[in-house]
Amino acid sequence: MNPQALDQGKRYLVGVIGNKASLLPFWELFVNQGSGNVLSELGLVAAALTGGPSAEPFGPGMNLPVYPDFQAMLTAHPEINLVLESTGDVELLHSLRRDLPPEIALVERAAAGFFVRLLSTEQMWVACKVDLMHTQTLLKSISDQLSDDIFFLSPQGHVLDVNETACKRLGRTKKDFIGKDFREAFQVLHCPPPERLCDTPVETTVRTGEPSEAVQSEIDDAGRVRYYRIYTYPIFDDERRLVNVVAMRRDITRRTEMEQRLQQSEKLASIGQLSTYIAHEIRNPLFAISGFANSLLRQGNQDQASREKLAIILEESKRLDTILKSIINFSRPTEGRETAMDVNLVAEQSAEIMRQDCEKAGARVRLESAQGLAKAQADPEMIKQCLINLIKNAIEAMPEGGEIIIRTGMTLDRVTVEVTDTGPGIPLEVRDKVFSPFFSTKGKGSGLGLAMIRKIMDDIGGDVTLSSVEGEGASVTLHLPPALAPDAKTEE
Repeated sequence: MNPQALDQGKRYLVGVIGNKASLLPFWELFVNQGSGNVLSELGLVAAALTGGPSAEPFGPGMNLPVYPDFQAMLTAHPEINLVLESTGDVELLHSLRRDLPPEIALVERAAAGFFVRLLSTEQMWVACKVDLMHTQTLLKSISDQLSDDIFFLSPQGHVLDVNETACKRLGRTKKDFIGKDFREAFQVLHCPPPERLCDTPVETTVRTGEPSEAVQSEIDDAGRVRYYRIYTYPIFDDERRLVNVVAMRRDITRRTEMEQRLQQSEKLASIGQLSTYIAHEIRNPLFAISGFANSLLRQGNQDQASREKLAIILEESKRLDTILKSIINFSRPTEGRETAMDVNLVAEQSAEIMRQDCEKAGARVRLESAQGLAKAQADPEMIKQCLINLIKNAIEAMPEGGEIIIRTGMTLDRVTVEVTDTGPGIPLEVRDKVFSPFFSTKGKGSGLGLAMIRKIMDDIGGDVTLSSVEGEGASVTLHLPPALAPDAKTEE
């Protein structure tokens, strides 16, 4: 071959010489793998077949000129600068060495086979690479379109890849996750500390080779609880060895809230069924107990110890009666008079009613009323009852005093009233229970305040949400339906 041409990066235009038997393997290699494009990539421009043109082995559609001998081929294609001889015929080789011009390189059968196989391997590698890139693109497109956070992990728990959804949700790039231990990655996602992730669910999948899942919660930047379910799936090779783990993180906050609402509705239904029985079976004996205790106290012939015991009986009877009244009221439908109410006015009235109690407790009340609010469709007295209850809770949450802010506003489709305190906040472990009937963190009362507020909101088609950051206080927001303008035809 011409070293000078190789040094200059010269492109070779190839003419192949052979017969049907010697060229058939070339045809099978190239045509079966890459059709005629492979021949053009080789720079193959013509062929000389010792058996004549009718013996062409390249098949239809190859567009390769065929000549009866190499002299005719070189005459028709003077641009050819390299000849491949595929037969190994001694006489033909002798003729080629003698008659080929010096500027045309000759590659004999053995060397030609080596270079062809080498090129074939390269073409196969390129085809595999293209197929792999297509598969990767398809997988990336699917994973990036999903709304779940998806992590691809090694068996050792290191992040290999992450979808765009997780990156966009957190405002980070893939480089922030790649190579990190899954505990660090999940901690970036605001999940619980690493020690609470042990064996669930990633390590469970690595240890058992089975899919696993777990529910985890977090507090977002607004202090609201969000719930996530993490699914992990093992990926095996052909020999059933674990090679990867796929971890998916799905936001199930809305579904969890609906399940909690359903559970609470079932509790309320049970309370409603029992309330009549409780009122009849307990209040009547209770009246008798308190009546006899009062009668004994009026006689005045008891010693001091007996009078103190009777006073305790009366006091506890009154407390029990109050609880029974709360249960009965809670189980009854809220028969409010829904009108188009001014939220700012109701908030101002509620703050004024509770101002004196706040001052006694050392709490400052601040009212922040938004201007231009739509009116809400609700019973003003019911909403006032809700706000008074929330202000009482805020006072009790700040025994050392603090600040209570009553803030009105509006979202896209709701009028809002928010009551915020600067107390210690609500721990995450009890956040799910505060709206449950009979649950109280204060050790007194019936525990029906927040449950009643949620019931009132549900009855008017509104909602109530809680947000809290421990050490920074808590906020409860009432979301009220706006009063809609009457339809013109209906008004007429």
